[in-house]
This record gives sequence, C-alpha cells and structure tokens, in this order.
Amino acid sequence: MSLAPPALPVVTLRVPTDEDAVSWHRAFDDAEVMEFFGGTSEELSLYEEWTARQRRHDAELGFCLWTVLDGNGEVLGFTGAQPWPQSAYGPVGETEIGWRLTRSAWGRGYATAAARLTLERLRAAGVERVVATIDAFNERSIAVARRLGMAEAESFTTPRAGQEVRCFRLELDR
Repeated sequence: MSLAPPALPVVTLRVPTDEDAVSWHRAFDDAEVMEFFGGTSEELSLYEEWTARQRRHDAELGFCLWTVLDGNGEVLGFTGAQPWPQSAYGPVGETEIGWRLTRSAWGRGYATAAARLTLERLRAAGVERVVATIDAFNERSIAVARRLGMAEAESFTTPRAGQEVRCFRLELDR
C-alpha cells in the first residue's frame, strides 16, 4: 500500500497592492527568512517600489510576483515570476520563478501550492519555460523546485561575496 502525499494547503494569489508592501516588509523582517538574501530586511521603501514594479509586470506581461494569501486571507509572502534582469551573471533573458514566505508558513506546503498556481498562470500567459535561481545551501527552496519537476541545470557565483547559486529549469507544457 502506498501512501498519497499530504494535500497541499489552499492558497490564492493576487497582484500586490500598496498595502502588501507593508505586509511583505513585516513578513521578511526576519534574519532566517532573509538568510540567503543578505541576512537583513530591506527598508519599507524598497517593498513599496517592488510591489509597484510587480503591478507593472502584471499589466505588461500577464505575470509578476504575486502576493500569497492563506485560506484565511492572511498574507504569507510572495510567489510568481519576473524577467531576469540584465546583469553580469545568471540566466539573462529568462523568466525566473521564485517564492519567499514568512517563517511561520515554512514546512506546511504553502510554497509548493503557490508555485504550482504560478506555473498554471505562466502557462496561460504563454511562457514556455522558467528558471529558478536558488542559493546552493537553501535546501528548502531546492526541495520546492524539485517538487515542481524542475531539473538542476547549471550553477554560478553571484556578486554577493562568493554566493553559489544553482539554476533549475522547467519547460512548461501547454
């Protein structure tokens, strides 16, 4: 007898609102949450700019980093996708999927559930493939990428003091 995997929690995704900047700031004001992103939270103004940019992405591209809500409507963080920025490293020109949740949501299936919804929305928007760039030591996020069916493709070093990042790829079937 094989056991079925546990059911994933119910989540919804929405285009970030002005108020979500405050919620993201609060959710990510935690050294453990930010461990692989420099270790400290950003100023509220960064999240205000970031949520505004995501609204533009959604309007222009049909996708963005969406706010993740649990079954009670509480903000857990974000998941979604955005174009990889033009930079000296990484998968330039690709669409990157990503997720970041408040620590209280870890280990409960929220990231996987939200990322699966993201993949559905990306397929509907006509995106053909995605990448996920994940710190080589971020075992939780690597596990989510693998649960999504992503395959490790390459690694590279970021400008952040020797940080090694693994790049996972997934072709999106329509």
